[in-house]
Amino acid sequence: MTNRAISIRGTALLAALLTSCGKAPEDGKITLALNWFPEVEHGGYFAALVHGYYQEEGLDVEILPGGPDSPVIARVATGKATLGVDNADNILFGRAEAAPLVALMAPIQKSPRCILVHEESAIETFEELRNVTLAMSARGAFSHYLRKHAPLEGVEIVPYSGTVSQFLLDPNYAQQGYVFSEPFVAQQQGAKTRSLLLADLGFNPYTSVLFTNETFLREYPDVAERFVRASIKGWKKYLAEPEETNREINRLNPEMGLDILAFGVEVLRPLTEGAPMGNMTTERWQQLLGQLEEIEMIRPGTVQVLDAFKQ
Repeated sequence: MTNRAISIRGTALLAALLTSCGKAPEDGKITLALNWFPEVEHGGYFAALVHGYYQEEGLDVEILPGGPDSPVIARVATGKATLGVDNADNILFGRAEAAPLVALMAPIQKSPRCILVHEESAIETFEELRNVTLAMSARGAFSHYLRKHAPLEGVEIVPYSGTVSQFLLDPNYAQQGYVFSEPFVAQQQGAKTRSLLLADLGFNPYTSVLFTNETFLREYPDVAERFVRASIKGWKKYLAEPEETNREINRLNPEMGLDILAFGVEVLRPLTEGAPMGNMTTERWQQLLGQLEEIEMIRPGTVQVLDAFKQ
């Protein structure tokens, strides 16, 4: 099995940690753990908080920022956080490791994951991605899928540094990114870029998925339903009027300036279209599971998709 950001190992340990899983705190506080620092991909959840939608549903919500290798899957699986935000592939990885996670809604229908190339390279498709240096994580499922499904002729794959500094120096350099982040940073420093969406290659996991654990969902279905309802309202508000929420995101994460947040919302809007807000389908989850099995990151038969999300 390929390494990934899942810290749970062994069903015995998990069972012990889950003894209090799903219990509402005495003060009624609901915690939402993020998979990264606050940014555009979390905008709708912050909008629900900023505009009082969680409060309208009788929910006292605290959003917990994440970061590199944030253990959001483990925190939710073990009840250290009530709910979490992560991508669909990581939720399936969690279930493959016996974490009883259940996805509740998916605000982003098309994955923003991309490979960033220079416009002058004339690379417009993954079939044309050749004879470049490609900075890409070896851990992500998307990178394994890309290696298997794109020719990558003459491509040298190097570790991803987390910045665009090397990209700016070398026209024959490409790197992973999210369409609402790295392209803006590179363009602000004078580069002309093009983004190749992994979704267009066929790898399209739901993004910024809201999830919880089976115990909480079973014991507090009304709370989960109210949280989802407020979150959907928050996402609609954020996509329509993001300014106030962006100011809060900027306050919490000053590295996300108001200019990049505004850019991000514009890029994000079309990625949320194509289905009712929050909608998920069995077909999409099954396709993703099949892909993760194909690239040998989940053993066939380990996960049942109908257990992985609330229909």
